[in-house]
Amino acid sequence: MILSAVQVASVAGDEAVELSDAEITAVLRSEAKRRVEAAELYEQAGRTEQASAEQSQLAVIESYLPAAMDDEALQTIVNEEISAAKNAGVEGPKAMGQVIKAVKDRAGDGADGGRIAALVKAALT
Repeated sequence: MILSAVQVASVAGDEAVELSDAEITAVLRSEAKRRVEAAELYEQAGRTEQASAEQSQLAVIESYLPAAMDDEALQTIVNEEISAAKNAGVEGPKAMGQVIKAVKDRAGDGADGGRIAALVKAALT
């Protein structure tokens, strides 16, 4: 399943390309997100067997992903980048895009974009 997703991504453009490690990680994150969403939908529908299968697939995918950054370290980066934005004269919701980009650059593969956005939004509001 993972190999298939990577293969599809490598031929998705005008011509086949060899994916970089970062691009493969992005494909894996996308597949992991799909499994989480599918498991939630199956749980809501009362189909626990299918939800369990999705969660098992998620566990396999996560074993290939880089370790996630803990919440405390990520919050520290968010706070530092918000301070840097304030020093640059950008505050409040206007700073959100700038801060999210800076945090993503610093966190790298250690944090999911949705998780970063949620922390930044909570800190700015």
